[in-house]
Formats: sequence, C-alpha cells, structure tokens
Amino acid sequence: MLDVEIARGYIPGSIGRVTELHGIYYHDNWDFGFFFETKVADELSEFLGRYDENLDGFWVALFDGRVEGSITIDGIHAQKEGAHLRWFIISDVLRGRGVGNRLINTAVEFCKNKGYKQAYLWTFEALDAARHLYEKSGFKLVEQRRGTQWGKEVNEQRFELRFR
Repeated sequence: MLDVEIARGYIPGSIGRVTELHGIYYHDNWDFGFFFETKVADELSEFLGRYDENLDGFWVALFDGRVEGSITIDGIHAQKEGAHLRWFIISDVLRGRGVGNRLINTAVEFCKNKGYKQAYLWTFEALDAARHLYEKSGFKLVEQRRGTQWGKEVNEQRFELRFR
C-alpha cells in the first residue's frame, strides 16, 4: 500500500502542479493545448482566491511530499445549482492505485456532510476510467452535447449525483 496523504486546502505549489498535471495529461492523450492549460490555471486560481472552507473543498493527493492528484468541490452555487466537482486528476505515478476512489469518496462525503442536495461535473466522452469512478460513486449521465469548453470540440457530458 502506498503512503499517500489526502490533504485539504491550499498547499504551496498546488495551483501550478494541478495545472501541470492537467496540461500534460490532456495534451498527451487528447491533444488539448494552450487554451485548456490556461483555463485550468485561471479558473483554479480564481477558485482558490475565493475559497471558503465552509462551502468549498480542495484536496490534493501527496506522495513523497509532491502533489500527484487533486479534486475540488466548488460550493459557491451549491444551494441553487449543486456543488460543482472539478479538477479531478491523478498522475501517472498514482493512477490505478485506488487514489482516485479516495479522492472522489472524500468529495462526495464532504457534499453529504454539508447537506448539499446534488453534485455535478462536466467531462467528455472517452474518459472511461474517470467515468467508471463517477458512476461507482453514484453519478448519473444526464446530458450530452458537442461543445468546445475545453478548447477543442468533444462530446461533453454532464453527470449528476443527487443526495436527497
């Protein structure tokens, strides 16, 4: 068993490292480029700049002191639209070792403890491993459409998890 710590809240370097993980993974596997990486950096920085630990959750997976994964719950609109699950990623070092399950379970438990009625996320078709984890946690596919929110046209998918 790997000694992986799930830490909540901002850790110095986490904005850059989470952005790096996204930029490299999505470039190497889906040919996403500059637009996507800057979008992650901008939106993650904006989120952490307004982070409220009473509404939001930001967790990183630390292995040997290095950020090797992350997940976020953006609760700013949780009461009206649901809590937004974002920036879920696992590095190649930890992928397939159960860390993704731990991160998703942490985020889902956080939403339940906050009394949120639902959580949602946007992803795109072909991310089969992530989809498996979402569905295993109870998320259901509720919408599909062609879109370019990631800077490249893909079949976007919205998943929701209702708590009550």
